[in-house]
Amino acid sequence: MLKPAYLLVFAAFASLAPGLATAQSPAPVLGQPVGQPIAVAPVDPAIAAALKTISPDQIHADIEKLVSFGNRSTLSSMDTDLPPGTGITAAADWLFSEFTRISEACGGCLEVKRDNFIEPASTGAGGRVSRPTRLQNIYAILKGTDPAQASRRVLVTGHYDSRNNDNFNTHDPAPGANDDASGTAVSLESARALSKLKFPATIVFLTVAGEEQGLLGARHLAKLAKSEGWQLEAVLNNDIVGGDTTPGQTGEDKNAVRVFSEGVPGPATLPQLSAIQTYGMESDSPSRELARAIAEVAATYFKPGTARPQARPGGAQSAMIRVVPAFHPVLEFRRDRYGRGGDHTAFNAEGFAAVRFTEWQENFDHQHQTPRNAMGTLQDGTQGMIEYGDFLKYVDTGYVANVARLNSACLATFASAPGEPTDVHIPGGSSDNNSIITWKAPDGAPAGTTYEVLWRETSAPTWTSVVSAGSALTLKIPISKDSFLFGVRSVDAAGHRSPAVVPLPQRGGGRGAAPAAPPPPQ
Repeated sequence: MLKPAYLLVFAAFASLAPGLATAQSPAPVLGQPVGQPIAVAPVDPAIAAALKTISPDQIHADIEKLVSFGNRSTLSSMDTDLPPGTGITAAADWLFSEFTRISEACGGCLEVKRDNFIEPASTGAGGRVSRPTRLQNIYAILKGTDPAQASRRVLVTGHYDSRNNDNFNTHDPAPGANDDASGTAVSLESARALSKLKFPATIVFLTVAGEEQGLLGARHLAKLAKSEGWQLEAVLNNDIVGGDTTPGQTGEDKNAVRVFSEGVPGPATLPQLSAIQTYGMESDSPSRELARAIAEVAATYFKPGTARPQARPGGAQSAMIRVVPAFHPVLEFRRDRYGRGGDHTAFNAEGFAAVRFTEWQENFDHQHQTPRNAMGTLQDGTQGMIEYGDFLKYVDTGYVANVARLNSACLATFASAPGEPTDVHIPGGSSDNNSIITWKAPDGAPAGTTYEVLWRETSAPTWTSVVSAGSALTLKIPISKDSFLFGVRSVDAAGHRSPAVVPLPQRGGGRGAAPAAPPPPQ
C-alpha cells in the first residue's frame, strides 16, 4: 500500500486540541505514520463452522426441485390448465414448506411469511403483465436476540420466477436453473446454515416473484419494508450466480463473483446530488460502502488454496503445486450490468443499501431461452449446433455454494456487528490541514463497542488505512480532507465490523466554505 510523505505526522501536530481523541496515543512524533493498513478481521469460529455446513449437494437438490415446476413464469399464477405440481404457485408453496421445514429443524426459530398481492395489468407499450396477476414473495425471518438491536435487519434475496423466449408463454418449459433458481438456492441454504446460530440483529431470507416482469415482487417488498419502518441496513441480491459450466466456455472465473453497487443513491434529490458532487462523494453511497464491506468479509473467510496437476496416464504425480486463488468478490462500480437491472435496484429506489451478486461471465444461450437445439455461433466464433435452455447441467453447484458461503458470512457478520455510526460529520469552520470527524453511537450499541476511522486517497477504490478511536466519538487526524475520503465504522469486542459511513460536512463559514450538505436519502 502506498505511504506518501503526507501520511507522516510532524511534531507540530503533537498539540492537538484538548477534548478530541487523536490518531495515536501517546501523541505522535516526527516520522510516525498515521494509522495502519487495514488488517483482515478475525474469524468468528461460529460463523466459520456454519459456512462449512453449506452443501453443493443440497443446492443441487434445491435447483433441481425448482426446475421440476416446469415453467415458473409469474403470469402462470392465473392459469387454471397447468398440470398438477407445475407453475409458479406450486413453486411458491414448496418454498414456503421448505422454509417451514428449516424452521422446524431449529425449534421454530424462523417466522415464515407470504407477501401476497395483485399486480395490475400493464396496458402501456412494453407492458409485461397482461391481466391482474397474483404474486407471492416467500420469506423467513430469523429474529435478533438482542432487544436493543433486533430492529436492525439484513436481507438476502433471489427471484424464483423464470421465463423463456416469450414473456407471455406460461406453458412451455422455462427451467431457470441459473436465472434464478441459483439465487433462490442461496437464500434457502443461507437460512439452513445461519438458523442454527443466534445474532443480535435480525436476518431476512427472501425469495421474490415477478423479477422477469419488471422487479414486481422486489418493488412490493421494498415498499412494504419502507412503509413498515424496517431498519434495513443491507440487501444482498443474488441473480445468475450459477457459474456457467458450458463446454468451451473459457471466460468464466470460478474464483470470482461480481458485486454491483450504485455510486450515487438512486433517490437523491437535486440538492443532494449537488452536495455529492461538491464534496467528491460520487463513489460513497451506502450501497458502495456495503460492497466494500463485503470484500473485507470475504478476505476473512476465504483463503488461497493449493492443488497438484493431475498425473498423466501412466506417468508419475507431478511435484509441482499450483496456487488456487481465494474465492473473492470483484467490485463493479455501477448499479448493475450495462443497461440492465435487478431486484436490488428496487431496494435502492426506497433508499436502502443493496448490491447484486452475479457470476463472472453470463452465457446468454442459457438465459431466457426456450429449450431447443439450433445452429448458432459457438464460443470459438464458428457456427455449430447449440443447445439453448437454462438447464441444471450448466450450473456449477460448487460455485453456487461459495456464493452462498460469502452471502452467509456477510449476513452473519453484519448481524453480529453493532449498527452503523450515526450523524457522522466533518465539522465546519476549519481551514487547516487537519481533519476532524465526529459521530454518534448507534442505537443499542453493546458494551465494548469501539469505532474505527478509515481513509483512502480520492482516486482509490477501497479503504486503505485505519485508526481506532476506541470508544471516543470524535477523532482529529493530521490528514487533509482535500486529498482523502473518510469513513467511520462500528466494531464489537469480537471484531465484527459494520459497513463504513462517510461523514457529511457541517460548514461553519470558514474560508472558502461551501454550503452544508443536505441529509442523505432515506
